[in-house]
Amino acid sequence: MAVAATFVVAGVLGLAGCSNSNSGTDASTKTAVTINGVSISEGEVTAKIESIRDRYGLLEDSAWGQWLAQYGMTPETIRQQMIDSYVEQELVKSGASELGISVEDSEVDSYVEQMKANYDSDDAWKSALSSAGFTEEDYRNTITSSILKNNIQRKLAESIEVTDDEKLTYAQQYASVLSGAKRSSHILFASDDAENAQKVLDQLKSGAVSFEDAAKQNSTDTGSAANGGDVGWDKLSNFVSEYTTALGSLEKGQMSDLVTSKFGIHIIKCTDVWEAPSELTSIDQMPSEMLDAIVRMSLSSKSQTAFSDWIKEQKEKATIEVADMPKGLSYDIDMSKYPSQSSATTPDASSSDASSSESSESSDQSTAQSGDSSTEQSSGSDKPASNS
Repeated sequence: MAVAATFVVAGVLGLAGCSNSNSGTDASTKTAVTINGVSISEGEVTAKIESIRDRYGLLEDSAWGQWLAQYGMTPETIRQQMIDSYVEQELVKSGASELGISVEDSEVDSYVEQMKANYDSDDAWKSALSSAGFTEEDYRNTITSSILKNNIQRKLAESIEVTDDEKLTYAQQYASVLSGAKRSSHILFASDDAENAQKVLDQLKSGAVSFEDAAKQNSTDTGSAANGGDVGWDKLSNFVSEYTTALGSLEKGQMSDLVTSKFGIHIIKCTDVWEAPSELTSIDQMPSEMLDAIVRMSLSSKSQTAFSDWIKEQKEKATIEVADMPKGLSYDIDMSKYPSQSSATTPDASSSDASSSESSESSDQSTAQSGDSSTEQSSGSDKPASNS
């Protein structure tokens, strides 16, 4: 089964050089689309497409044609995707003001400065912008639109509610996936502190100190130490393999010997195990942390749907004129040499997000299982139980 590819419009999350070989030609100076009086040129659309070609090594026409055919696309359809992204960007700008949503210049400044920090000099930064077909003002506008979109989604999410009946349905859907989950706590020592780790382990085995107190007093993972070493449920987290293996061998209430990972030396305790009931009839039968993770996932999906509906409404109210595709564009190649392979999943070449949302049940289950590992396990830069 083909894996869906998501391609980021250059300039939203980063900059990629593009050949922009048709800059200045008659075709590139023509208008591609007009949105409520705002015109976008063919040159701007082409710059986005060429930056994708450059980023993914598709500058040779043969590689470009094979890639398009692999996903059942054509130069015309990828142009339309880019036009759609410009349409959305303009509608987000105009629609945000109707919702009372704005973006502070300081927020955009902060993002731009973060991006500039990736370049050795101001000249290198400007060169990267230019090669990607941007002025700094263009780039700031793109960032502003991206932030506005996120803020609109949050605004729309405020009116979304998940009823107890819906929560129960979600809990029933994911019960089998989460069944057998183990909750654990750990005490982390530095890799060169084995002597002290063994001393604390001996104290724990003798009952001289509780696990919670030992974690608060000794663990170098300060995030979990404050909670007595608790790092949550394994099926809502990403633990390093050594941790996962050790936890897998423990029953509720049992404690490991010393376990070494790249983060240091762990003492691990299994504090709880959840087995799904044969018939889940109440949300109270599922641990609250699991239910919360599922609800968050559901709200994210509903928020995306609400935004899609909102954009559809904006399009219906807008005046949008798309011009026919002119001849002579640099990415417009003869596709007769490349038979379409439409069985592959079509990539969203116009996406301005870092990742696409998965709509299938199996993908949703994976999302529920992985949870929010960066917050469930530990705070700060240390993630001793994390793969990430």
